[in-house]
Amino acid sequence: MTHAGPPPPHTVTIRGRRPRDLPVLERWLADPAAEWRRWDAPYFHPAATTASLRSYVQQLSMTATRPDERVIDLDGVCVGMVNRSEEEPAGGGWWDLGVLIYDPVHWGRGIGTRALALWVQATLDETDAHVLTFTTWGGNERMIRAARRLGFRESSRVREARVVDGQRYDSVRLDLLRREWTPPQR
Repeated sequence: MTHAGPPPPHTVTIRGRRPRDLPVLERWLADPAAEWRRWDAPYFHPAATTASLRSYVQQLSMTATRPDERVIDLDGVCVGMVNRSEEEPAGGGWWDLGVLIYDPVHWGRGIGTRALALWVQATLDETDAHVLTFTTWGGNERMIRAARRLGFRESSRVREARVVDGQRYDSVRLDLLRREWTPPQR
């Protein structure tokens, strides 16, 4: 009997949104009780966030995919999104990145780190980026570790700026210069 060995690693890609992704996005984005909301900017008022996300989901169904946001695809299935926005002034070379994996079953498996690495590379390939930033709150230790694994460094910390479940946390920003980027080896 031959041992098959460990299962092959999952294939993580980032791609434009497809119509078949809309039910997945609607399910996760419009659910006010989704676990990911406890980690992604939980300091914003939940009702306002829910209204904003529902409006965003409606907009997705009526608009083409944008180059500054992509779906995170795991073995052909939408499991999250990445986005980026250019900090003012336009053309200054500063881009802020975001990454979100919806379902907790996919957390802690390196999928977010792989998606962020792909997004860093895509952003460097597609924009004039000189510096990339990633901003979160001090309680989101998984995301801070993921960014650090890819070479991001803490560039600022605003102490006790965010309140989550009645407790104060720092706001944390990490940055990465284009010349510091070394794509991870697979």
